[in-house]
Amino acid sequence: MNEAVTLILAILAVLVQAALVALALAWGGSHVLGWPRRVLDGLAAGLRDSALPLAAGVATVATLGSLYFSEVAGYTPCLLCWYQRIAMYPLALVLLIATVRNDRDVRPYALPLAGIGAAIAAYHYQLQVFPDQSAVSCDASAPCTARFLNEFGYITIPMLALTAFAAVIALLLLDRRAERLGRVSSDGSGSSR
Repeated sequence: MNEAVTLILAILAVLVQAALVALALAWGGSHVLGWPRRVLDGLAAGLRDSALPLAAGVATVATLGSLYFSEVAGYTPCLLCWYQRIAMYPLALVLLIATVRNDRDVRPYALPLAGIGAAIAAYHYQLQVFPDQSAVSCDASAPCTARFLNEFGYITIPMLALTAFAAVIALLLLDRRAERLGRVSSDGSGSSR
């Protein structure tokens, strides 16, 4: 069962990463290269009603995956894993409540949590890629460099977390863009930036 759960989460991560790359290309094309913003604006408008629930879903799946790895699979979380959990667990709860209440004012609270979690996950992942570093946060009983899983040659638990945090950030930013586009189109003035 552990292999199946790991494979499913890894496949989901790869799909989300592909979507994030496409979103980054659309954003970069519209902001850096001057491409028309129709693609980015269309995506934001299309996700207007689902961006917040999708962000809540991503955070909830990440939380449940984290609990599965420690409580069912028996992997001992390292210190950096705990820090990522400190960011993800409340994020899942806050985004679920915001989804139920349709409260888009959650973004100023959720984005910093997701950003901090993403930074910790990125640091943790690079420790796994370059394990010869002296990491202050590692201890012998639960080393930060341990790879309990390694799907597709690069998907580890910190990469799963980084992907989830990045997806939450992207969805919340798309939601903000959609809200701004809605305001612009309803009053007929201003720019969509």
